[in-house]
Amino acid sequence: MNVSLLRCAGGKPGRGARLDFDYPLTFRGWRQNNKAEGTTTIMQAKAIPRWGAVLILLAIAVTFGSNHIAARVAFENGASVTTAVTVRSVFTALFVLALMRVQGVPLALPAGSGARAMLIGVLVAVQSFCLYSAVARIPVALALLAFNTFPLLLSLITWAAGGDAPTRRALVAMPIALVGLALALDVVGLGGSIAGRWAEIGVGVGFALGAGVSMALLLYFTVRWLKDVDGRMRTFVTMSVAAVIIFFAGLGSGDFAWPQTPTGWTGLALLCLFYAAAFTSLFFVLPRIGAVSNTAVLNFEPIAVLGLAWIILGQSVAPRQIVGAFIVVGAIILLNTGKR
Repeated sequence: MNVSLLRCAGGKPGRGARLDFDYPLTFRGWRQNNKAEGTTTIMQAKAIPRWGAVLILLAIAVTFGSNHIAARVAFENGASVTTAVTVRSVFTALFVLALMRVQGVPLALPAGSGARAMLIGVLVAVQSFCLYSAVARIPVALALLAFNTFPLLLSLITWAAGGDAPTRRALVAMPIALVGLALALDVVGLGGSIAGRWAEIGVGVGFALGAGVSMALLLYFTVRWLKDVDGRMRTFVTMSVAAVIIFFAGLGSGDFAWPQTPTGWTGLALLCLFYAAAFTSLFFVLPRIGAVSNTAVLNFEPIAVLGLAWIILGQSVAPRQIVGAFIVVGAIILLNTGKR
């Protein structure tokens, strides 16, 4: 999921400030750089009708989910997590670079923000590696459900850092999400043993929650440090840093493994293409959405993956797990909608 579309209300996150976010976080207009005058202006795009926005965002959610399905196909056919993360990061960085060149976006960061951007790139690398590690180990939909608790974690991190305490809406959503997650993960299992079930899914769930924590941290620090940087430039830098880190980590550990079958190579190619297509679509669509709450539709991704994983991967879940998935998604939507 795109980490570049952020907005901050009330100044920098800190005491007395409020961090507003949606999943994904949105902006109201495009930034257009005027090279001659050295200024930045905001262009307002014509709004898309609500029904159209919902349909488009549903398609984008399915496309993002398809990226993870394709990744699992690549993993099941010999590709390693390190290889998948490196290839996707390089492809995304190059894709965004080409987009920036076409749109005339300057390849420059504000003075003093380079080191901070690289630190956020480290978090992107950790988040990407953890999420794909979870996708490789447990059913894809369950990995995404555990990961998608990051808005709740972001609310707590903001509070711990001196921001506003969680709202009533958040305090209601958090326990609901935890109950839904317990159902979705089927923490007791058919045998009634928590220990046995945890031995089966514990490592994968741990990676997914680690990805959620990393995502919450990188969103918090991005808003605090890089909120005025163009989202395309921010994504190019952080994805480039992530690619370099994972590449050298893979070389050092000997963990690079390429797909061993044509199906695996197809999965590796599609995970890059699906991510780039969904990412680019967000940049073009989000400025034209009339209501910020429309973006709650993107939380449909784990539900879409439930169906895709069943059709493509043969991954089925029990009815109670499906109920839990809807509860988790509903709790996240509850948190991300309403008055701000």
